[in-house]
Amino acid sequence: MSTITKSVDVEAPVTDVYNQWTQFTEFPRFMEGVDRIEQRDNTHTHWTVSIAGVIREFDATITEQHPDERVAWKSDDGPNHAGVVTVHRLDEHHTRVTVQMDIDPDGFVENVADKLGILDRRVQGDLDRFKDFLENRGGSETGAWRGDVDRPGQS
Repeated sequence: MSTITKSVDVEAPVTDVYNQWTQFTEFPRFMEGVDRIEQRDNTHTHWTVSIAGVIREFDATITEQHPDERVAWKSDDGPNHAGVVTVHRLDEHHTRVTVQMDIDPDGFVENVADKLGILDRRVQGDLDRFKDFLENRGGSETGAWRGDVDRPGQS
């Protein structure tokens, strides 16, 4: 299993950045290889992705979510991965977004991509495109979901 940690500073308030990150169906607009995401309910998503011409589908569960702080997830099937996105207020108009992912590459193509650092570069590229996407909208998010999801075992 590999761990990828990447960050980007976005010129937008923390609430706007967090709100945009909760709009999973918008991810294909800035995430390379993400073809479609269906939000099934508050904690379940279905992903369709393309990796080196191979189409994969999988389900993921949001395991923790707290407004203006973090969104964590884990895959339910398909490629084994989990992660957390945190947003940190730098000042009134700037926010740092940090992604930490644990991924177990599935198959030859994904293992080669991991060993060559392609997955690291893809995550950074996705963050850079997220920054551009939000900043080019004037920091205005396309929607928001402000609910809380507690980690399993917490109330």
